[in-house]
Parts: sequence; structure tokens; C-alpha cells
Amino acid sequence: MARVGFVMVGVVHIIIGAIAISIASGGGGDADQDGAMEQIRSTPIGGLLLAVVAVALITLAIWQVASGMLASGAEPRKWGQRVKLIGIAGAYLVIAGLALIFAFGGTVESEKTSQTLSAVVLSAPGGVVLLFILGLSVAGVGVGFVVIGFTRGFRKTMDVPTGPARPGIIALGVAGYLAKGIAIAVTGVLFVVAAWTQDPEKAAGLDAALRSLTDLPFGRLVLWVVGAGLVIYGIFSMVRARYARM
Repeated sequence: MARVGFVMVGVVHIIIGAIAISIASGGGGDADQDGAMEQIRSTPIGGLLLAVVAVALITLAIWQVASGMLASGAEPRKWGQRVKLIGIAGAYLVIAGLALIFAFGGTVESEKTSQTLSAVVLSAPGGVVLLFILGLSVAGVGVGFVVIGFTRGFRKTMDVPTGPARPGIIALGVAGYLAKGIAIAVTGVLFVVAAWTQDPEKAAGLDAALRSLTDLPFGRLVLWVVGAGLVIYGIFSMVRARYARM
């Protein structure tokens, strides 16, 4: 079932990427996790599909935590690996929770959630510094994805087959990790901007981060490329379901 979790991660990213491409082409939609959940729910068997997404991602999260607890190697490296895998598991659980909320007819707006979180942090003692650190941490995760893409570090977690399929799988991983890294990094930058301006409205989540790319020179083209990259990451996640070391 954990392998099915990778497939579900792929489905979510493909939908988010497709919405981003739609926005870049002048269309609409929310290019984030709740936008993806709404798209799944709108299908004839949406509730059932969302339940499958939730169960698969919860199973995948449990596997990530178990892998972290069983990590081997030197003590500092072992704990670093544990923190990383538990963090990934937490991200999967958040998406699983969203799937359950939408499966039971509820809704969540990631933009408002991010803004509320920023407002709460800013209102706390030292809130500006805390939000600044949060933003840098999120941006750092994005940079980490970019580095993994450039160095092809994802190969360490997979048994990539030899033969004609190998170059294609590696190319999917490189493009997908780069696009996902850019999306996460821009989200982190928005948190930093919110801290700098002390305006929680600036921290508006993944959809706003992707839309902000249109403010760049050739912005719609940039957003289209990142959206296509997220679709590729989704396809790679499905391939990973087959070849992940588990």
C-alpha cells in the first residue's frame, strides 16, 4: 500500500501542475493541494478516490517513519536522516488529512491557512524572527529539492533499472525535482516577505507562489515550464512506486 502512496503523490502533483499550466495559459483554478483535492472530488467516484489517497498516504507516512527509526550509519547522520524522513512523513499526513476533509464534504483554503499561520507567528514574541526562520526553512527545503535534482540524488532511494528506460527515468527525476524545488522555494520566499513587511497576507501558499512567477520577465512561460515540471514530478512519483527501495 505504501507504493500506492507514491502513485497518489504523483496524481496530486500532476493535477497541481495541470492547473498551473492552465493559469499560465489564461485559465483559472487553485494550483495547490486543496485545488487538486477539489478536482478529484468532482469526479463520479471522488469520495472513494479521496479515501484511497488518504489511506495510501498514511501508509506511506508510516513507512517513512519506520525507515527513519531503522536508519543506520554514524549517529549524527542517522539522526539527520530520521529528521528528514519524519518531516517527509509529516507532509504526507497533511495531504492525507486534506483528502479526508474533502472526502467528507469539507473544504480547506491553503491560502487562508498560510496567512492565519503567519498572523499567529507574527503576534508571538519574536514573531518576525520566527516567521523569517520559517520562510528560510521552507526555502531551504526547496533548494534541497533543486540540489537533489542537479546531483541526481534521488537515485539513492531507488533501484533504477538498467537498459533503455534508465535515461528516461533519470530525466524525469531531474526535471521533476527542479520544478518542485522552485515551487517550494518561492513559497518560502513569500513567508520571508511576510516577515519583512510584517504583513501575513503576503504568505499565501503554493498557489500564490506559483502565480507570483507571472510577475517575472516571461512570467507566464516560466509558470508554464514549472507547471509542466510538476506534472513530470508526478509521473516520476508513479515510476518511483515501482522502483523505490522499500
